[in-house]
Amino acid sequence: MSTYVLSDTRTLTGRSLRHILRSPDTIITTAVTPIALMLLFVYVLGGAIRIGSGESYIDYMLPGILLITIASGIAYTAYRLFLDLQGGIFERFQSMPIARSSVLWAHVLTSLVANVISVALVIGVALIMGFRTGASVGAWLAVAGILILFTLALTWIAVIAGLSAKTVDGASAFSYPLIFLPFISSAFVPTESMPAPVAWFAENQPVTSIVDTIRALFSGQPVGTDIWVALAWLVGILVAAYAYAIVKYRRKFN
Repeated sequence: MSTYVLSDTRTLTGRSLRHILRSPDTIITTAVTPIALMLLFVYVLGGAIRIGSGESYIDYMLPGILLITIASGIAYTAYRLFLDLQGGIFERFQSMPIARSSVLWAHVLTSLVANVISVALVIGVALIMGFRTGASVGAWLAVAGILILFTLALTWIAVIAGLSAKTVDGASAFSYPLIFLPFISSAFVPTESMPAPVAWFAENQPVTSIVDTIRALFSGQPVGTDIWVALAWLVGILVAAYAYAIVKYRRKFN
């Protein structure tokens, strides 16, 4: 980005963040669902689930819960973007001497900040519930990097949804399949316990490689090839979603 774009993005991001600060219930709401799932799985269902390892169940399932937290949070990006479109804010910005891409980047960076806070809240509750990790500082940084990439990739998908939606409900409904995807992965049970067709899908969709990588980093185990598969998925989705969102935005306002 040029200095001009960075300055405009910083200004518009500040505007979006002020909206978040005035309505912190969006962050709290985002964190409530994954926290409720943790309570349900650990204290109600956890005793009946066999994960085939000596680690506690909350240590096993936390990576999947973090992804669900982010998938829930990005729905608000599409929602806020849609409201800005309907309110005529984008047309007003078009008449001003600002970089066009800064409008979208402001929503994306706001999503990143809000989701980081939500993830921190969920991890804090997980620690209270008994989550423990011997991960090094480097491993924690790697986990943070993966979660940031995951947030950016899904947020740009949310931008596409916000630009394409016809109704408020449609703007946020796209996130439901993304929230459901971790349930058909290795996030909560080993894929070996699933029927063959379901196991094949679970093993070859992006969430499983991401979850397995984060779980290995938390437990201090070798990540193997999972991290490269996860990064390939994340970077591929991010680049494709970003490119399509920019094209969609330009077509909408040209």
